[in-house]
Amino acid sequence: MRLGEGRPEPLGVTPEGAGVNVAIFSAHAGGIEFCLFDADGTREIARIRLPERSGDVWHGHIEGVPVGARYGLRAHGPFAPAEGHRFNPNKLLVDPHARLIDRQFALHPTMFGYPEGGDDLGFDTRDSAPFMPKAIVTEAPERANGKDSGGERPALGRAFVPWAETVLYELHVRGFTMRHGEVPEAVRGTFSGLAHPAAIDHLVRLGVTSVEILPAAAWIDERHLGPLGLSNYWGYNPVAFAAPDPRLAPGGWAEIRATVEALAVAGIETIVDVVLNHSGEGDALGPTLSLRGLDNASYYRLRREDARFYVDDSGCGNTLALDRAPVVRLAMDSLRCWARLGGVHGFRFDLATCLGRRDDGFDPQAPLLAAIEQDPELSQLKLIAEAWDIGPGGYQVGRFGGAWGEWNDRFRDDVRRFWRGDGGLLGPLATRLAGSADLFAGKRRPSRSVNFVAAHDGFTLADLVAHEAKHNEANGEGNRDGSNENFSWNNGVEGASHDRAVSEARRRDQRALLATLLLARGTPMLAMGAELGHGQAGNNNGYAQDNETSWLDWDRADEGLRAFTQRLIALRHAHPLLREDRFLAGEGDVQWLAPEGRAMGDSEWPQGESLAMLLSAEEERLAVLIHRGGEPCNFVLPASRGDRQWRVLADSSLDGAEHPAGTMFTLAPRSVVLIVELAEA
Repeated sequence: MRLGEGRPEPLGVTPEGAGVNVAIFSAHAGGIEFCLFDADGTREIARIRLPERSGDVWHGHIEGVPVGARYGLRAHGPFAPAEGHRFNPNKLLVDPHARLIDRQFALHPTMFGYPEGGDDLGFDTRDSAPFMPKAIVTEAPERANGKDSGGERPALGRAFVPWAETVLYELHVRGFTMRHGEVPEAVRGTFSGLAHPAAIDHLVRLGVTSVEILPAAAWIDERHLGPLGLSNYWGYNPVAFAAPDPRLAPGGWAEIRATVEALAVAGIETIVDVVLNHSGEGDALGPTLSLRGLDNASYYRLRREDARFYVDDSGCGNTLALDRAPVVRLAMDSLRCWARLGGVHGFRFDLATCLGRRDDGFDPQAPLLAAIEQDPELSQLKLIAEAWDIGPGGYQVGRFGGAWGEWNDRFRDDVRRFWRGDGGLLGPLATRLAGSADLFAGKRRPSRSVNFVAAHDGFTLADLVAHEAKHNEANGEGNRDGSNENFSWNNGVEGASHDRAVSEARRRDQRALLATLLLARGTPMLAMGAELGHGQAGNNNGYAQDNETSWLDWDRADEGLRAFTQRLIALRHAHPLLREDRFLAGEGDVQWLAPEGRAMGDSEWPQGESLAMLLSAEEERLAVLIHRGGEPCNFVLPASRGDRQWRVLADSSLDGAEHPAGTMFTLAPRSVVLIVELAEA
């Protein structure tokens, strides 16, 4: 193989001429080796030291390395953990800019930096190469041009559903189809399974506009899971940020792009959850897989008092130093790869406060956030922040830039607490229904509030109304994991879920929660299976349950709940007053009415259990009636205008049948009703 100087750009391994250009960042290494493997990725056939260094980038051009070749890296340098350095050429490293890997990650003792059986940071001489995935040489990403054949298909790599019309559906690629009888068994649990007409048909009929897919970048198990017989299911533990995990996309980028296109043709955007706050290398005793071995002190935030250990604002053992240029570059290259090769229409950023951290705290104009907002490609996508982490000052909901959507956990908590029966929640409920201006007024658009009552992290909707406390025993941590603050309730006697009355009471509460979500200002997000009655036996932290606990059971789907959810979404699409992208201010746009039909008095807000939200426009009036009490409640509606009359569009106590209503309407216990003023036929 002929070796040349090569170039410091682009980073990673890129086909060029009769070989590849290799460019790897490491500010503290003494040398970087490119390791070529055979076609099976099992035997190392060449080890080539990169000949040149430009600044902090090592580079070289290697002839004779074709597209499809398997490779890894080795880094030479000081092994001085107290100074933050973990160089060890015995550990094969995955190129952080790799765009494909040849197999999924599986932990092995040789991947760790300490001798077998030890628990210190000693230098380990075992070679990890036989057990490491190998990166695959691929063509460089090209800009998605959106010129899909036919001219009517939405462009890939660019959001096409306006925020105000968006209805999100959070799903896990594997869990969505693993038990779907109409999806061929060979593709269940993969992107191809998600692209199957039976899977897409459910989403289309439901009426959602955008899927928010849990992480799909190649990840590894946390080291405590193997001895428990468990594996990481969610995928929030990435190693190769720009490479799809082979479990979800055995066909690589072509499979992902075909799925994104199939969804787009059906009118559905694809948003992918990305984890840029930490890596799967974990804490100080974790494996050496990529960044730790290439330049630990540059890629990670280390403790000032002891550089052997990591700042852990993520709660996952380490935190990436995303205020440093090389780490920003890695994140940006990874995002562009998903946008260009995968064609995705947006990103949801896990623990996004970490993305804006500087040494002195959170900055909404920190380097990575500013880079994303000014990027001509990425800024055109839907950007959604989970606006918190566990570090100091980590709760930052409402502080991301105006273009960003943000998960609104205050909506989740206030709505849950109201329906649980907590006192003094009528006012906060009205604030959430009106668009959460207390949090998002600075963005001037309530659509940037991503409202939800259930998500992957926490109770499912069905479990929320059936369990007062979590039941995470199957996770093997003595039920200590997962949040204890769920604001959940047991509607009926726990363990009596097959009793007809208890079952109906729980279904009634699920319908009320769904109605509250879908009739509020802001962008609603449904958790996978909320419309089907999916439960996890009270497990509120199913990250390690890659089994029937987490997978949707399509054979036991609650068809009545699905039809009710579908109806609510259709009504939201049909009535602009329900999704108008403007905060409700009480200046002719909304009235808050007590059951007697009069405006709510100040003394009633802290005590009340019922209210009406009357939305008004010249062409239409809508009333959302909410009653959480255990007995029926009479509501007096305003007199209808002219030749119009009030008509019930949806009633959560009935699964939702349309029928006329007079100016006096009786709400069933614990129900939500949508009523519209229409001209008589």
